[in-house]
Amino acid sequence: MSARTIAAALTPFRDGGARLDEDAFAPYLDFLANAGIEGILALGSTGEGILLALPERKTALLRYAEGPLPVLAHCGAQTTADTVALAAHAAEAGVEAVAVIAPPYFQLDDDALLEHFVAAARACAPLPFYAYELEKASGYAIPVEVVERLCDAVDNLVGMKVSDAPFSKVQPYLLEGLDVFIGAESLIGEGLAAGAAGAVSGLAAAFPEVVVDAVRSGDSRRAGDLRQVLDRYPRHAASKAVVRARGVPMREDVRAPLRGLTDTERAELLAAVA
Repeated sequence: MSARTIAAALTPFRDGGARLDEDAFAPYLDFLANAGIEGILALGSTGEGILLALPERKTALLRYAEGPLPVLAHCGAQTTADTVALAAHAAEAGVEAVAVIAPPYFQLDDDALLEHFVAAARACAPLPFYAYELEKASGYAIPVEVVERLCDAVDNLVGMKVSDAPFSKVQPYLLEGLDVFIGAESLIGEGLAAGAAGAVSGLAAAFPEVVVDAVRSGDSRRAGDLRQVLDRYPRHAASKAVVRARGVPMREDVRAPLRGLTDTERAELLAAVA
C-alpha cells in the first residue's frame, strides 16, 4: 500500500473566533482534495479542537464528514466522558477512523491512560482507532508499553499519529502491525524509510501540495523548511492567512487564547512564502 498524505485540517471561525464559520468548510475541503490530499485529521491541534465546546466539536465533525475526503476524527478531550461522547458521535457521523490524544494537564499513570484509551476505542468500535502521540501538547509521552497493552485490550487499534521530534522519539512507536503516521514534516522522509504509513501534517493544512510531494518523493526538506517559516508566527492564524491568500474564503479568526496576526506579521509571512 502506498503512503498516505493526510492534512491536519484547520477549523474555520468567524466573529473573532466566537463561532464556527460553517460556510467555509466546503470550499476549504475542496482546496485540500484538489491538491491531492487523501484524508483529513479533524479537530486536532492544528484544528484547535481542544478549545471547542463539545456541541461545537460535534457540529464541526458533521461538516467535515460532509466533505469529499475521508475523516480521521480527533476526539481527545480533557475528560474520559467527553472523549467517549465524541468518539461515539464520530462513529455515527460516518468518519473513517477516530484518534485520541493523551489527556493534557494531569500526567496519567500507565493504568489510567490505558483505561482512558480503552474506553475511547470501545466507544467507536468497530471503527479503526488511532492513538495520537504529541508529548509537547499532552505534557507527557504515551509509554510504548501502554500502546502494546492497548493492542491486546481492544480489537480496533490500527495505528498511531506520532508528532514528536527528533526521530529517536518516533522510532519506538513503529511497532509491527500498526500504521504509524508522521506529524513532524522534516521527519517524513526518514519515517517513510523506516516503515511509516504516511504523514498527518499541519503544514498540509495550508500547503497541501508541498506535503503531498514530500510523501510521494520521500524528500521532506522543503516541507520541513516551510514549516519553520510558518512557526515564526502564531501558527493557526498564519495558516489561515495563507489559505485565504490562496483563494479559499476562510477568515483568519482563531479561538482565544490563540491570537491573530499583526499587520506587520501578515505582510512578512505572505512575502516569505510567496
